[in-house]
Amino acid sequence: MRLQDQVAIVTGAAAGIGRGIALAMAKEGAKLVVADWSEEGGRETVALVNNSGGKALFVKTDVSNPADINQMAQACLDEYGRIDILVNNAGIVRFAPFHETTEADWDAVININLKGVFLACKRVIPEMLKQGRGKIINMSSIAGQVGFENTGPYCASKGGVIAMTRALALEYAPHRINCNCIAPGIIKTAMTHDMLADPAQKQFLSSATPYPREGEPDDIAQATVYLASAESDFVNGHVLAVDGGWLAK
Repeated sequence: MRLQDQVAIVTGAAAGIGRGIALAMAKEGAKLVVADWSEEGGRETVALVNNSGGKALFVKTDVSNPADINQMAQACLDEYGRIDILVNNAGIVRFAPFHETTEADWDAVININLKGVFLACKRVIPEMLKQGRGKIINMSSIAGQVGFENTGPYCASKGGVIAMTRALALEYAPHRINCNCIAPGIIKTAMTHDMLADPAQKQFLSSATPYPREGEPDDIAQATVYLASAESDFVNGHVLAVDGGWLAK
């Protein structure tokens, strides 16, 4: 198995893409910490992993809270003794015209989507330095590279994730710590449900995606497994678009 005996933390793993990543990594032999602020969803993910023969631990986590991040990492170390893989997947979106975006909504999106990545990397990298290796996969979006209306804070946060990923890749490559990010396109999750349920928006999104379907969480999960595995050891600072060809236009 591609991740046999590796230890991975996946944030935002209570549903959607994060749950798909956790299940795919467990299938490849990884032991997991499922981190999310949804206790119900997080424990459901853990049950799915454990019932399929894997091993997972749930830690209730607000990634914008340094104390929660420290608790998440410490729980992983206490349970498994190491941290080989960090997947910074937790994210939120707020929809509004930019001039109507509240400061509270700006802060909420930036704190989860960007500050949360900073806090988790800051806490986990010292453990990876001790081990002499590690894999960090950050979740960006095609919205970090092209503009979308009514999602200014989200676009800003995801662009920041890309820039941070590249900076970390350069800084820690000499220590055999890889940092890459994934830029999903339109993936069928709770976050995109309302957009895909609206006929006009669905038509726009479908016409903008050359491949003839929306993405599934497993599309992102398989890309994450690759970036977490030894197969990607010489891949560093890369933005992997999993978007059905959206950015190729």
